[in-house]
Parts: sequence; C-alpha cells; structure tokens
Amino acid sequence: MLKNLDPLLSADVLHALASMGHGDEVVICDANFPADSVARASVLGKLLRLDGVDSARAIRAVLSVLPLDTFVDHPALRMEVVGEPNTLPAVQREAQAEVNAAEGRDVPFASIERFAFYDRARTAYCVIATGEQRGYGCFVFKKGVLLAPDAPSQPGAGSRS
Repeated sequence: MLKNLDPLLSADVLHALASMGHGDEVVICDANFPADSVARASVLGKLLRLDGVDSARAIRAVLSVLPLDTFVDHPALRMEVVGEPNTLPAVQREAQAEVNAAEGRDVPFASIERFAFYDRARTAYCVIATGEQRGYGCFVFKKGVLLAPDAPSQPGAGSRS
C-alpha cells in the first residue's frame, strides 16, 4: 500500500501514466468501446483496465496523478453523441465535474466525432477500459508537465549543516 495514491491505480496503470511524456494522450473508455483492439495499436500496445468503476471515478483516479496540458486549447476530449454533437449525456457531465475538480478550474471538453475518436485513440499512449455501462463514457486526456520549483540560487543554499 502506498500513501496518497488512489487505490484504483494499479501498478500497470501507474507505470503507464508515469512513462508518458508531455503531450502524450491517455484514453479512458466505457465498456462498449472496442478497447482491446484499439489498445493494441496504441504506443503501449496492450489494454489497461479499471473494471468495476464508472468513467467519472476512473477519471478522478487518473487525474489525481496526471497533470493536463496547459499549452493546448483542449487537453480533454469527449466522444460526440452520434447525430447530436452538442448533447452532453449524464456520463459526460459527471466526467466534466471530475476534470474541473482535478484541475481546480474549468477545463471544458472539446468534442470529437465517434470514428475520429477511434482513430485518435489508436495513436494514444495507452487505453484504459472501465466498467462504465453507459454509452459515450469515452475520453482523451493530454498529459501536461509538472515543473520543479526553482533551484537554490547559491551553492549550498537549502542544505543542512
């Protein structure tokens, strides 16, 4: 057991998220998404799973350790409802609340058409399947950076004597 880590994050998921670099993308998808076949084309090449949880809970866990990219206009994407691109089903509204909470600010989802979403997911670093049974619980997140505080300005500053 580790401190300050969401218990949903398995060693495989943590390793994948830590291995991602700035600008890499992670897909979190529902149980209806063709996750296994899409994940085989991803950089990681295998599917990661967070079974038994809905999309919002999976997003909360992932974004507890993954910063979103602040250098792009839309670091979070949602799959559009077919034929209704402006519709936001409950699963996406719940996910939006988790994204905003994790970032401490509003980070509105950009939408992406269903087949364009599949294509984008194939180029992602990794795909994480959830137990979400509602449709359109599919999202892409672009990893940002965590910058270290400035180093001490003088040699030996901050060291213990």
